[in-house]
Amino acid sequence: MTPKNKFTCLKFSLFTAFLLFLQTSFSQQKFSSLDQWMKDNLKEIGGRAVLMVWKDGKVVYSNAMNEMSGKQKMIGKFIAKRKGLDSKELLKDFDTNTRQRVASCSKWFSAALVMTFVDEGKLSLDDSIGKFLPVMTTNGKGKITIWQCLSHLTGIQSGSLRESIENMNKTQSMEEAINMIALQPMEGEPGKTFHYSNTGLQIAAAVIEKIGGKDFETLFAERITKPLGLTQTDFGKKNVPLAAGGAWSTPTEYLKFLQMILNEGMYNGKRILSKESVIAMQKNYVAKNATVAYTPAEAGHWGYGFGEWVMDDASGDKRSKAVTSPGLFGTFPWVDYEKNYCAILFTMNINNKGRGERYKELKKLVDEVLSSPE
Repeated sequence: MTPKNKFTCLKFSLFTAFLLFLQTSFSQQKFSSLDQWMKDNLKEIGGRAVLMVWKDGKVVYSNAMNEMSGKQKMIGKFIAKRKGLDSKELLKDFDTNTRQRVASCSKWFSAALVMTFVDEGKLSLDDSIGKFLPVMTTNGKGKITIWQCLSHLTGIQSGSLRESIENMNKTQSMEEAINMIALQPMEGEPGKTFHYSNTGLQIAAAVIEKIGGKDFETLFAERITKPLGLTQTDFGKKNVPLAAGGAWSTPTEYLKFLQMILNEGMYNGKRILSKESVIAMQKNYVAKNATVAYTPAEAGHWGYGFGEWVMDDASGDKRSKAVTSPGLFGTFPWVDYEKNYCAILFTMNINNKGRGERYKELKKLVDEVLSSPE
Protein backbone atom coordinates (compact mmCIF):
# COMPACT_ATOMS: atom_id res chain seq x y z
CA MET A 1 0.00 0.00 0.00
CA THR A 2 1.36 3.42 -0.97
CA PRO A 3 1.83 6.16 1.66
CA LYS A 4 -1.00 8.07 0.02
CA ASN A 5 -3.38 5.09 0.30
CA LYS A 6 -2.31 4.52 3.90
CA PHE A 7 -3.07 8.14 4.71
CA THR A 8 -6.49 7.87 3.02
CA CYS A 9 -7.33 4.72 5.03
CA LEU A 10 -6.22 6.43 8.23
CA LYS A 11 -8.45 9.43 7.50
CA PHE A 12 -11.38 7.13 6.76
CA SER A 13 -10.84 5.19 10.01
CA LEU A 14 -10.64 8.38 12.04
CA PHE A 15 -13.76 9.73 10.37
CA THR A 16 -15.62 6.46 11.06
CA ALA A 17 -14.51 6.52 14.70
CA PHE A 18 -15.66 10.14 14.96
CA LEU A 19 -19.11 9.24 13.59
CA LEU A 20 -19.41 6.36 16.06
CA PHE A 21 -18.42 8.72 18.88
CA LEU A 22 -21.06 11.22 17.78
CA GLN A 23 -23.69 8.46 17.53
CA THR A 24 -22.89 7.27 21.06
CA SER A 25 -22.92 10.82 22.41
CA PHE A 26 -26.25 11.60 20.76
CA SER A 27 -27.67 8.32 22.05
CA GLN A 28 -26.55 9.08 25.59
CA GLN A 29 -27.96 12.59 25.36
CA LYS A 30 -31.24 11.24 24.00
CA PHE A 31 -31.76 9.08 27.09
CA SER A 32 -30.44 11.62 29.60
CA SER A 33 -34.01 12.48 30.65
CA LEU A 34 -34.47 8.86 31.78
CA ASP A 35 -31.26 9.08 33.81
CA GLN A 36 -32.60 12.22 35.43
CA TRP A 37 -35.96 10.62 36.19
CA MET A 38 -34.16 7.75 37.90
CA LYS A 39 -32.12 10.18 40.02
CA ASP A 40 -35.14 12.30 40.93
CA ASN A 41 -37.30 9.34 41.94
CA LEU A 42 -34.77 6.89 43.34
CA LYS A 43 -35.53 7.59 46.99
CA GLU A 44 -39.31 7.29 46.52
CA ILE A 45 -39.04 3.98 44.64
CA GLY A 46 -36.85 2.27 47.24
CA GLY A 47 -33.30 3.53 46.73
CA ARG A 48 -32.49 0.76 44.26
CA ALA A 49 -33.84 0.48 40.73
CA VAL A 50 -33.12 -0.90 37.28
CA LEU A 51 -34.75 0.50 34.14
CA MET A 52 -34.46 -1.38 30.83
CA VAL A 53 -36.06 -0.54 27.48
CA TRP A 54 -36.14 -2.90 24.47
CA LYS A 55 -36.93 -1.78 20.92
CA ASP A 56 -36.10 -2.87 17.37
CA GLY A 57 -34.43 -6.08 18.41
CA LYS A 58 -32.17 -4.76 21.16
CA VAL A 59 -31.94 -3.15 24.56
CA VAL A 60 -31.76 0.57 23.78
CA TYR A 61 -31.54 1.73 27.39
CA SER A 62 -30.31 0.06 30.55
CA ASN A 63 -29.46 1.75 33.83
CA ALA A 64 -29.12 0.61 37.43
CA MET A 65 -29.00 3.11 40.29
CA ASN A 66 -28.37 2.38 43.96
CA GLU A 67 -28.47 4.93 46.76
CA MET A 68 -30.50 3.67 49.70
CA SER A 69 -31.14 6.10 52.54
CA GLY A 70 -30.15 5.33 56.11
CA LYS A 71 -33.81 4.72 56.95
CA GLN A 72 -34.25 2.31 54.04
CA LYS A 73 -31.16 0.36 55.11
CA MET A 74 -32.39 0.25 58.70
CA ILE A 75 -35.77 -1.13 57.60
CA GLY A 76 -34.01 -3.68 55.41
CA LYS A 77 -31.87 -4.87 58.32
CA PHE A 78 -34.96 -5.12 60.54
CA ILE A 79 -36.75 -7.25 57.93
CA ALA A 80 -33.67 -9.45 57.49
CA LYS A 81 -33.41 -10.03 61.23
CA ARG A 82 -37.11 -10.80 61.58
CA LYS A 83 -36.99 -13.33 58.72
CA GLY A 84 -33.58 -14.77 59.61
CA LEU A 85 -31.97 -13.55 56.39
CA ASP A 86 -28.50 -12.21 55.63
CA SER A 87 -28.86 -8.40 55.74
CA LYS A 88 -25.86 -7.89 53.40
CA GLU A 89 -27.47 -10.13 50.82
CA LEU A 90 -30.85 -8.47 51.25
CA LEU A 91 -29.38 -4.97 50.83
CA LYS A 92 -27.10 -5.70 47.87
CA ASP A 93 -27.04 -3.20 44.99
CA PHE A 94 -29.40 -3.95 42.12
CA ASP A 95 -28.18 -4.71 38.60
CA THR A 96 -29.80 -6.17 35.50
CA ASN A 97 -29.38 -9.73 36.85
CA THR A 98 -30.69 -9.13 40.38
CA ARG A 99 -33.24 -11.78 41.34
CA GLN A 100 -36.16 -10.58 43.44
CA ARG A 101 -39.76 -11.47 44.07
CA VAL A 102 -41.90 -9.63 41.52
CA ALA A 103 -45.26 -9.95 43.34
CA SER A 104 -48.23 -9.25 41.04
CA CYS A 105 -46.02 -9.18 37.94
CA SER A 106 -46.47 -12.95 38.42
CA LYS A 107 -50.03 -12.67 37.12
CA TRP A 108 -48.76 -12.08 33.57
CA PHE A 109 -46.66 -15.26 33.79
CA SER A 110 -49.53 -17.35 35.11
CA ALA A 111 -52.07 -16.12 32.57
CA ALA A 112 -49.62 -16.82 29.75
CA LEU A 113 -49.10 -20.35 31.06
CA VAL A 114 -52.85 -20.98 31.15
CA MET A 115 -53.17 -19.71 27.58
CA THR A 116 -50.71 -22.36 26.34
CA PHE A 117 -53.37 -24.94 27.23
CA VAL A 118 -55.98 -22.92 25.35
CA ASP A 119 -53.67 -22.90 22.32
CA GLU A 120 -53.43 -26.69 22.45
CA GLY A 121 -57.20 -27.08 22.64
CA LYS A 122 -56.98 -28.73 26.04
CA LEU A 123 -58.87 -25.88 27.67
CA SER A 124 -61.50 -23.38 26.60
CA LEU A 125 -61.89 -19.94 28.11
CA ASP A 126 -65.61 -20.70 28.46
CA ASP A 127 -65.01 -23.95 30.35
CA SER A 128 -66.54 -23.98 33.82
CA ILE A 129 -64.18 -24.68 36.71
CA GLY A 130 -66.56 -27.30 38.09
CA LYS A 131 -65.64 -29.46 35.10
CA PHE A 132 -62.16 -29.89 36.59
CA LEU A 133 -62.66 -29.10 40.29
CA PRO A 134 -65.76 -30.85 41.71
CA VAL A 135 -65.29 -29.14 45.08
CA MET A 136 -66.23 -25.86 43.40
CA THR A 137 -69.52 -27.33 42.21
CA THR A 138 -70.18 -28.75 45.68
CA ASN A 139 -69.80 -25.25 47.10
CA GLY A 140 -71.96 -23.51 44.49
CA LYS A 141 -69.10 -22.09 42.40
CA GLY A 142 -68.85 -24.64 39.62
CA LYS A 143 -70.25 -22.39 36.87
CA ILE A 144 -67.46 -19.81 37.16
CA THR A 145 -65.50 -19.84 33.91
CA ILE A 146 -61.79 -19.84 33.11
CA TRP A 147 -61.93 -16.37 31.54
CA GLN A 148 -63.53 -15.03 34.70
CA CYS A 149 -60.69 -16.53 36.74
CA LEU A 150 -58.06 -14.85 34.55
CA SER A 151 -59.71 -11.44 34.80
CA HIS A 152 -60.56 -11.32 38.55
CA LEU A 153 -64.27 -11.66 37.84
CA THR A 154 -65.05 -14.84 39.83
CA GLY A 155 -67.29 -13.00 42.31
CA ILE A 156 -65.62 -14.89 45.17
CA GLN A 157 -64.80 -12.83 48.25
CA SER A 158 -61.02 -12.54 48.50
CA GLY A 159 -58.48 -11.41 51.05
CA SER A 160 -55.41 -9.23 50.52
CA LEU A 161 -52.20 -10.47 48.88
CA ARG A 162 -50.62 -10.70 52.34
CA GLU A 163 -53.48 -12.90 53.54
CA SER A 164 -53.17 -15.03 50.40
CA ILE A 165 -49.46 -15.52 51.02
CA GLU A 166 -50.09 -16.49 54.63
CA ASN A 167 -52.83 -18.93 53.62
CA MET A 168 -50.72 -20.51 50.87
CA ASN A 169 -47.83 -20.92 53.29
CA LYS A 170 -50.12 -22.85 55.62
CA THR A 171 -51.32 -25.26 52.94
CA GLN A 172 -49.43 -28.37 51.89
CA SER A 173 -51.05 -29.03 48.52
CA MET A 174 -52.90 -27.33 45.69
CA GLU A 175 -55.97 -29.38 46.57
CA GLU A 176 -55.93 -27.98 50.10
CA ALA A 177 -55.59 -24.44 48.75
CA ILE A 178 -58.55 -24.90 46.40
CA ASN A 179 -60.67 -26.41 49.16
CA MET A 180 -59.97 -23.25 51.18
CA ILE A 181 -61.04 -21.00 48.27
CA ALA A 182 -64.15 -23.12 47.65
CA LEU A 183 -65.38 -22.34 51.17
CA GLN A 184 -65.09 -18.57 50.70
CA PRO A 185 -68.43 -16.70 50.42
CA MET A 186 -69.50 -15.03 47.20
CA GLU A 187 -69.52 -11.22 47.12
CA GLY A 188 -71.14 -10.73 43.74
CA GLU A 189 -72.17 -12.25 40.44
CA PRO A 190 -69.39 -13.93 38.41
CA GLY A 191 -68.46 -11.89 35.35
CA LYS A 192 -69.93 -8.74 36.88
CA THR A 193 -67.87 -8.32 40.07
CA PHE A 194 -64.21 -7.32 39.83
CA HIS A 195 -61.89 -8.06 42.76
CA TYR A 196 -58.16 -7.85 42.11
CA SER A 197 -56.77 -10.77 44.11
CA ASN A 198 -55.05 -14.15 44.08
CA THR A 199 -58.24 -16.21 43.93
CA GLY A 200 -59.01 -16.55 40.22
CA LEU A 201 -55.46 -17.28 39.09
CA GLN A 202 -55.00 -19.84 41.88
CA ILE A 203 -58.11 -21.65 40.62
CA ALA A 204 -56.77 -21.53 37.06
CA ALA A 205 -53.45 -22.91 38.30
CA ALA A 206 -55.24 -25.86 39.89
CA VAL A 207 -57.16 -26.48 36.66
CA ILE A 208 -54.04 -26.72 34.48
CA GLU A 209 -52.40 -29.03 37.03
CA LYS A 210 -55.38 -31.37 36.51
CA ILE A 211 -55.13 -31.10 32.72
CA GLY A 212 -51.34 -31.24 32.50
CA GLY A 213 -50.85 -33.99 35.06
CA LYS A 214 -47.91 -32.09 36.57
CA ASP A 215 -47.40 -29.48 39.26
CA PHE A 216 -47.67 -25.80 38.36
CA GLU A 217 -43.93 -25.08 38.76
CA THR A 218 -43.01 -27.88 36.34
CA LEU A 219 -45.58 -26.73 33.79
CA PHE A 220 -44.28 -23.15 34.06
CA ALA A 221 -40.71 -24.34 33.46
CA GLU A 222 -41.63 -26.54 30.50
CA ARG A 223 -43.90 -24.08 28.73
CA ILE A 224 -42.55 -20.63 29.62
CA THR A 225 -39.10 -20.40 31.20
CA LYS A 226 -37.24 -23.10 29.23
CA PRO A 227 -38.49 -21.96 25.79
CA LEU A 228 -37.52 -18.38 26.72
CA GLY A 229 -34.14 -19.45 28.14
CA LEU A 230 -34.93 -18.14 31.64
CA THR A 231 -32.82 -19.75 34.38
CA GLN A 232 -33.52 -17.34 37.26
CA THR A 233 -37.32 -17.19 36.96
CA ASP A 234 -39.65 -19.46 38.94
CA PHE A 235 -42.37 -19.45 41.59
CA GLY A 236 -40.08 -20.00 44.57
CA LYS A 237 -40.23 -23.80 44.53
CA LYS A 238 -42.96 -23.76 47.21
CA ASN A 239 -45.32 -26.62 48.09
CA VAL A 240 -48.13 -24.45 46.77
CA PRO A 241 -47.07 -21.66 44.39
CA LEU A 242 -48.91 -18.36 44.68
CA ALA A 243 -49.99 -18.02 41.05
CA ALA A 244 -50.83 -14.33 41.37
CA GLY A 245 -47.83 -13.13 43.36
CA GLY A 246 -45.17 -15.75 44.06
CA ALA A 247 -42.81 -15.46 41.08
CA TRP A 248 -39.13 -14.50 41.26
CA SER A 249 -37.26 -13.05 38.30
CA THR A 250 -34.59 -10.60 37.16
CA PRO A 251 -34.89 -7.43 35.03
CA THR A 252 -33.14 -9.12 32.09
CA GLU A 253 -35.27 -12.25 32.23
CA TYR A 254 -38.60 -10.51 32.70
CA LEU A 255 -37.72 -8.29 29.74
CA LYS A 256 -37.34 -11.43 27.59
CA PHE A 257 -40.88 -12.44 28.54
CA LEU A 258 -42.06 -8.95 27.55
CA GLN A 259 -40.30 -9.29 24.20
CA MET A 260 -42.33 -12.44 23.57
CA ILE A 261 -45.54 -10.59 24.42
CA LEU A 262 -44.55 -7.66 22.18
CA ASN A 263 -43.77 -10.07 19.33
CA GLU A 264 -47.24 -11.60 19.71
CA GLY A 265 -46.10 -14.92 21.12
CA MET A 266 -42.79 -15.36 19.28
CA TYR A 267 -39.32 -15.37 20.83
CA ASN A 268 -36.13 -16.02 18.87
CA GLY A 269 -38.08 -17.81 16.16
CA LYS A 270 -39.98 -20.02 18.65
CA ARG A 271 -43.72 -19.88 19.11
CA ILE A 272 -44.54 -19.65 22.84
CA LEU A 273 -48.13 -18.37 22.55
CA SER A 274 -50.43 -17.97 19.58
CA LYS A 275 -51.11 -14.46 18.36
CA GLU A 276 -54.78 -15.04 19.12
CA SER A 277 -54.00 -15.81 22.77
CA VAL A 278 -51.82 -12.74 23.19
CA ILE A 279 -54.59 -10.57 21.74
CA ALA A 280 -57.21 -12.22 23.97
CA MET A 281 -55.09 -11.38 27.03
CA GLN A 282 -55.06 -7.69 26.06
CA LYS A 283 -58.77 -6.94 25.94
CA ASN A 284 -60.70 -5.32 28.78
CA TYR A 285 -63.15 -7.79 30.32
CA VAL A 286 -64.39 -5.48 33.07
CA ALA A 287 -67.71 -4.02 31.91
CA LYS A 288 -68.46 -0.37 32.67
CA ASN A 289 -71.38 -1.40 34.87
CA ALA A 290 -69.35 -4.02 36.79
CA THR A 291 -69.18 -3.81 40.58
CA VAL A 292 -65.60 -3.13 41.71
CA ALA A 293 -65.05 -4.80 45.08
CA TYR A 294 -61.34 -3.92 45.10
CA THR A 295 -58.78 -2.42 42.75
CA PRO A 296 -55.34 -1.03 43.71
CA ALA A 297 -55.17 2.77 43.77
CA GLU A 298 -52.18 2.88 41.38
CA ALA A 299 -54.24 1.19 38.65
CA GLY A 300 -56.51 4.23 38.43
CA HIS A 301 -59.16 3.67 35.76
CA TRP A 302 -57.35 0.96 33.82
CA GLY A 303 -59.34 -2.02 32.63
CA TYR A 304 -58.20 -5.62 33.00
CA GLY A 305 -57.49 -8.42 30.56
CA PHE A 306 -55.97 -11.80 31.43
CA GLY A 307 -53.18 -11.32 33.99
CA GLU A 308 -52.53 -7.76 32.85
CA TRP A 309 -54.00 -4.27 33.01
CA VAL A 310 -55.03 -2.50 29.81
CA MET A 311 -53.71 1.06 29.90
CA ASP A 312 -56.24 2.71 27.59
CA ASP A 313 -60.01 2.62 27.01
CA ALA A 314 -60.02 -0.71 25.16
CA SER A 315 -63.35 -2.49 25.53
CA GLY A 316 -65.30 -5.27 23.88
CA ASP A 317 -63.23 -6.83 21.09
CA LYS A 318 -60.87 -3.86 20.98
CA ARG A 319 -57.27 -4.67 21.87
CA SER A 320 -55.29 -2.37 24.16
CA LYS A 321 -52.39 -0.41 22.71
CA ALA A 322 -50.42 -0.74 25.95
CA VAL A 323 -50.54 -3.30 28.76
CA THR A 324 -48.87 -3.77 32.13
CA SER A 325 -48.80 -5.96 35.25
CA PRO A 326 -47.12 -4.00 38.08
CA GLY A 327 -46.27 -5.62 41.39
CA LEU A 328 -46.75 -4.83 45.07
CA PHE A 329 -43.03 -4.11 45.51
CA GLY A 330 -43.00 -1.46 42.79
CA THR A 331 -41.76 -3.33 39.73
CA PHE A 332 -43.48 -1.96 36.63
CA PRO A 333 -43.26 -3.95 33.36
CA TRP A 334 -45.11 -2.77 30.24
CA VAL A 335 -45.55 -3.34 26.52
CA ASP A 336 -46.53 -0.61 24.07
CA TYR A 337 -47.77 -1.80 20.67
CA GLU A 338 -48.32 1.64 19.21
CA LYS A 339 -44.64 2.57 19.66
CA ASN A 340 -43.44 -1.03 19.36
CA TYR A 341 -41.34 -1.42 22.51
CA CYS A 342 -41.33 -2.99 25.95
CA ALA A 343 -39.72 -1.92 29.22
CA ILE A 344 -39.37 -2.75 32.89
CA LEU A 345 -38.72 -0.69 36.00
CA PHE A 346 -37.41 -3.17 38.59
CA THR A 347 -37.57 -2.06 42.24
CA MET A 348 -38.17 -3.25 45.79
CA ASN A 349 -40.34 -0.86 47.78
CA ILE A 350 -43.55 -1.58 49.67
CA ASN A 351 -44.62 2.10 49.86
CA ASN A 352 -47.08 2.74 47.03
CA LYS A 353 -47.71 6.44 47.71
CA GLY A 354 -47.69 8.30 44.37
CA ARG A 355 -46.76 5.11 42.54
CA GLY A 356 -49.49 5.29 39.91
CA GLU A 357 -48.53 8.84 38.94
CA ARG A 358 -44.86 7.85 38.68
CA TYR A 359 -45.74 4.90 36.44
CA LYS A 360 -47.62 7.15 34.04
CA GLU A 361 -44.93 9.84 34.16
CA LEU A 362 -42.19 7.32 33.39
CA LYS A 363 -44.05 5.69 30.53
CA LYS A 364 -44.85 9.07 28.99
CA LEU A 365 -41.18 10.03 29.23
CA VAL A 366 -40.04 6.80 27.58
CA ASP A 367 -42.64 7.29 24.85
CA GLU A 368 -41.32 10.79 24.17
CA VAL A 369 -37.67 9.68 24.16
CA LEU A 370 -38.32 6.85 21.71
CA SER A 371 -40.34 9.12 19.46
CA SER A 372 -37.64 11.81 19.29
CA PRO A 373 -35.02 11.83 16.48
CA GLU A 374 -31.51 10.55 17.17
